[in-house]
Amino acid sequence: MEVFAALMNKIDSWIWGLPMLVLLCGTHIFMTFRTGFIQRKTLTGIRLSVTKDPDSPGDVSQFQALATALASTIGTGNIIGVGTAIYLGGPGAVLWCWLTGVFGIATKYAESLIAVKYRVQTADGRMMGGAMYALERGLKWKKFGKVMAVLFALFAMLASFGIGCGTQINAIAEVLETNLPISLPRIAIGIIFGIITAIIIIGGIESIAVVCEKLVPLMALFYVVGCIVILCANYDFLLPALKAIFVLAFKPGAVTGGLVGGGIRLALQYGVARGLFSNESGMGSAPLVASAAQTRNPVRQALVSATGTFWTTVVVCLMTGLVLVSSMMKNPAVSVENMANGGQMTTAAFAQIPYIGPLILMVSIITFAYSTILGWSYYGERAAEYLLGKKAILPYKVLFIAVVVCAPVLALDLVWTIADVLNALMAIPNLIAVLLLSGVIAAETKHYLKHLDEKDESEIPVVDR
Repeated sequence: MEVFAALMNKIDSWIWGLPMLVLLCGTHIFMTFRTGFIQRKTLTGIRLSVTKDPDSPGDVSQFQALATALASTIGTGNIIGVGTAIYLGGPGAVLWCWLTGVFGIATKYAESLIAVKYRVQTADGRMMGGAMYALERGLKWKKFGKVMAVLFALFAMLASFGIGCGTQINAIAEVLETNLPISLPRIAIGIIFGIITAIIIIGGIESIAVVCEKLVPLMALFYVVGCIVILCANYDFLLPALKAIFVLAFKPGAVTGGLVGGGIRLALQYGVARGLFSNESGMGSAPLVASAAQTRNPVRQALVSATGTFWTTVVVCLMTGLVLVSSMMKNPAVSVENMANGGQMTTAAFAQIPYIGPLILMVSIITFAYSTILGWSYYGERAAEYLLGKKAILPYKVLFIAVVVCAPVLALDLVWTIADVLNALMAIPNLIAVLLLSGVIAAETKHYLKHLDEKDESEIPVVDR
């Protein structure tokens, strides 16, 4: 296991090197300009997210699609992931994580647009879409598109066991093991959550969406209120914390308060990697459920989907980062030197709220992580069906539930590393689709932004999977 862990760490460092960072950040920036700075339409996307469009084709409402996507993205990456980024890359990683979210809004918009535009319908009436259909149907080079589509679906299915399940249930087990007054074996935690997961995902996207649309707003509000309480307690350190985040994002050394940064390379590497983990912009995951939404045209749902990155990274991750950095400055015990990992650092920061601080963190991690498991079960299912047909759905669900049961006993650091690698492998073919279809994205944006209520009359192909 030690040899395997060392190998995965080397692969992780290599795959998240300069080329991947350039591809990801470059796509974010390129699509920002290609879409005419679509971030300016974030408020429009928020308004559309609570607007129902039942007369349009789709399986779930726009809000249910967004809630399911948010369920998969508002996970441990927003809590433990930010702590890990600071632990490994210094406080400056928060800035790169945040900027990844700001520019990532454009990429989330773009990948969701082509997912809806090129979606298909199964013989039994279900909507299916995502990067694999955009690559297969949208590219002129059909053989290349098909190969990329298969690779994306394969990596998405594998990633669902890592980012979507393994890291999440592992985090749940760790927080329960640490905070429960009674000793509960990790395998027992896996079995309990495995049974609950089986009950929910057996009903498909409709069942998952119903749970997510109720759970996501409540859990996000609960966590944000907890962050606000800590930030109010640390009010005199907020400006120094912001200064430290900006300064240490670009140069190594120490700043007032004893915080130390490793320089731009480490801050950029871990900030961008955890930023992608937290908002999944560029991975092509959220478009898998966006394509199932009831929407009149691709731009409407793309605007709705893009708000997911705004909420997860621009708001939630920034608040987590400020909580951690201000807490480290106010209380030297909450520091990298005194903690074994980013998760412990986050726990120590929330412990500043007397009595209820650990409870807020525990409930937030459990609900954030578990909602992610539900969302990713759907993503992986869609990928498995694309690769192997409808007959693959049941075996996939059985395997996914098995991972929920077994993953709590795995080492958390190794699970995170595997998830990082799979994130990158999944993102590459999706980013290729976004870049090669950027002309289509720009044209659709130019037309439908002026006619948001116009219905796309294009025929949706029926396929037999």
